[in-house]
Amino acid sequence: MYREQELPKLRPIITFEVEANGEVEKFQNEVLRPILKLQNDLLVQIFIQYCHQRKGGFFKLADKDKLLYIDQTIRKDMKFKHYLEGVIAGHFTLDEYLLFLGNEEELTKRMIHLLIQRLQSQLFLLTK
Repeated sequence: MYREQELPKLRPIITFEVEANGEVEKFQNEVLRPILKLQNDLLVQIFIQYCHQRKGGFFKLADKDKLLYIDQTIRKDMKFKHYLEGVIAGHFTLDEYLLFLGNEEELTKRMIHLLIQRLQSQLFLLTK
């Protein structure tokens, strides 16, 4: 019970001008986005470490190629993708997890899309 009450309190509050239409969009805005924001620094560091473990080729790429690398790495390296999904899903409450399972395919797509956007928008952090 403690987890159910305390996990949502850790998340930053994100406000939206337009109210979400539907359960999936509501979950995206009320659960996924705040968790991604909360976990941002960790997710950035995990990606940087991933790049270093692969001989640092990412850091030598042009910016537009780095954007593509981020996208393709997260979408195609299934082991890494599942690891990142776990870092995010580990912050779900039990009720949120059950809702996630009911819409897993769509919510996983949204989660990965938001994660890629978040990392791409912080390219300057990834190239330090």
